[in-house]
Amino acid sequence: MCRLFSLTSRDPVSPIKAIEALEMMKEGHDGSGIGIFLSDLAGPFSKFRDLPILSGIFTQAGLRRQEDYMTGQGFLPKYRLILDVKDSPPPGTPPREIYLIQVYEPPQKWQSHAPEERERLMTRTRLTLRHMGQEKEDMVVFSFWPDVIMIKEVGDPMDIGGYLGLDREELFARRIMAQGRQNTNYGINLNACHPFFIQGIASMTNGENTAYVPIREYLSAQDVVGYEGYQSDSEVFTHILHFTLKELGLSLEAYKHIITPLQDSDLLVHPDRNFLTTLRQSCRRLIIDGPNCVIGCLPDKTMFMVQDRKKLRPGIVGGKPGLYAFSSESCGLDAVIPDRDKTKDFQPMHLDTAIVSPDCEEVRICRQTQPLPLQH
Repeated sequence: MCRLFSLTSRDPVSPIKAIEALEMMKEGHDGSGIGIFLSDLAGPFSKFRDLPILSGIFTQAGLRRQEDYMTGQGFLPKYRLILDVKDSPPPGTPPREIYLIQVYEPPQKWQSHAPEERERLMTRTRLTLRHMGQEKEDMVVFSFWPDVIMIKEVGDPMDIGGYLGLDREELFARRIMAQGRQNTNYGINLNACHPFFIQGIASMTNGENTAYVPIREYLSAQDVVGYEGYQSDSEVFTHILHFTLKELGLSLEAYKHIITPLQDSDLLVHPDRNFLTTLRQSCRRLIIDGPNCVIGCLPDKTMFMVQDRKKLRPGIVGGKPGLYAFSSESCGLDAVIPDRDKTKDFQPMHLDTAIVSPDCEEVRICRQTQPLPLQH
């Protein structure tokens, strides 16, 4: 099993807080990798909230190729942060040349495009750079999106946090997701490390997606830009969420009905039974077969946690107004929010979606037996 931890806060927080929580849950991950998603950024990045940020790892030659490509496409660099490392990498971490976080102003011609087309163009840019990097193994691109930074590396989370200087103020954010990886099904690959991201939507999973192949095949056949390159069985959870919100135009609450539909007895008495029956039939190839615990973040900065019906992966939500966390274990919450009211901690069951809105006022629980705020 992996270990997951995410924070949603009114005030900017250091990514180190999430890493400290992973350290408390160290028995649940083997130190084979860490992935971090940062959004609602503070510091210098807050000045460029509407401009796409490129996150990745490059060789010197790869950086030159990337710069040539971006310049040729009409992108203008606006701000750059390189995570300088002065020491040798920690045990198990390969030596790298450049950890880059770069803000770009898009080409002038993009301004005439509708927002949906600009989103597709940003996604295509990320994919082009990823393909370029795979061709010559000189760049690994994790994200290219406004107000999002992604950092991934092989090694123990605490060691990597110190090595890359992730306590620097430039990386403070109000939404943080972090995974300590337990390498089980795949080789150690940066692109297999959670969280996964597409067009403002991120998720990470603790578990095993035994329905991975039919889900991957269904998504790959949808002709949606970005549904490709799967190197983890958990990446499809992010794309199902994207498909729910962006392609079907449904709500977060509907996501749970797609991945874990109600059983017939519950569906029969549901106020939205006709719609949900049609949804289950049309999206039946997106039904998951766990065990899985999923934590995600939406474009509007809402965070959530869901469980599948097997409920065999731990998950707990807790905090206080202004600061809430989603964690694989309660000790992760204790490490970051020790002064919370622990009697209000909540462990989602298989019908629940635990949600914290961007105002960080409370944990809201939506059960699948309740009416849905659907647009249908």
